[in-house]
Amino acid sequence: MAKKTKRAAKKTAKRGKRRAWTAGDVRELRAHSKAKTPVAKISKQTKRTAGALRQKALELGLPLGHRR
Repeated sequence: MAKKTKRAAKKTAKRGKRRAWTAGDVRELRAHSKAKTPVAKISKQTKRTAGALRQKALELGLPLGHRR
């Protein structure tokens, strides 16, 4: 007979709700890119993840992050 083991409840990561990029958000990202603001700082100010900021910057052709 097989032994049944108790499994701990898996913790799921909290997922944020997706927000569309407004013209103002893009304008702000462009300004931060020009000012060479660190991604972590932009992330806290805009309440978006660093990955989301990097993806949008890549899409817009903006330099953002390390190795500029």
